[in-house]
Amino acid sequence: QVQLVESGGGLVQAGGSLRLSCAASGLTFRNYAMGWFRQAPGKEREFVAAISWSGSMKYYGDSVKGRFTISRDNAKNTVFLQMNSLKPEDTAVYYCAARAQMVHTTPSLYDYWGQGTQVTVSS
Repeated sequence: QVQLVESGGGLVQAGGSLRLSCAASGLTFRNYAMGWFRQAPGKEREFVAAISWSGSMKYYGDSVKGRFTISRDNAKNTVFLQMNSLKPEDTAVYYCAARAQMVHTTPSLYDYWGQGTQVTVSS
């Protein structure tokens, strides 16, 4: 079955960096657009970044533009999220998701989800 496994979360001070990874299995990875979303306690799931199957198109949420970078390695079935200049408001559980169609920013349009990884940014 399809599995998406996130890793790389943790506790970091404001201004620091983290790199999240999401390893996919059970699907033809190169055929899927991939997205990163996050959810803080009491808040709705929020779009963070998305990348097309080829990596040629990338989209970012307004709150992370210029600080986060999404990338993928189709040979390793992995998508990454480089997070720089982290802020306390970036604290959330981060999820990766896969979509068999064109890249999108709406969570409900994604087909598969990982379990999430916690990112905590201290002030």
